[in-house]
Amino acid sequence: MKTTIRKMGNSHGVLIPKPILAQLGLEDEVDMQVEGNALVLRRPQKKAREGWAEASRSVAAGRGGHLVMGEFPNAGDEGFIW
Repeated sequence: MKTTIRKMGNSHGVLIPKPILAQLGLEDEVDMQVEGNALVLRRPQKKAREGWAEASRSVAAGRGGHLVMGEFPNAGDEGFIW
């Protein structure tokens, strides 16, 4: 598909049709790189553990302060004094 490069303020841009964005799963952000003589757009990679802190707070809030997984002692722990 050919398209035109348009002036957008002090920059230039290309309009990407909505069906192509949907097909690639691109939404609000892209990772843009130049590879050889090609401009490559990719979905941004999520950072490791992104969102884990919020998810754990949500789980803890839903349990009312109780252990999420309950008690699960190891075999033979009964003899230990904690």
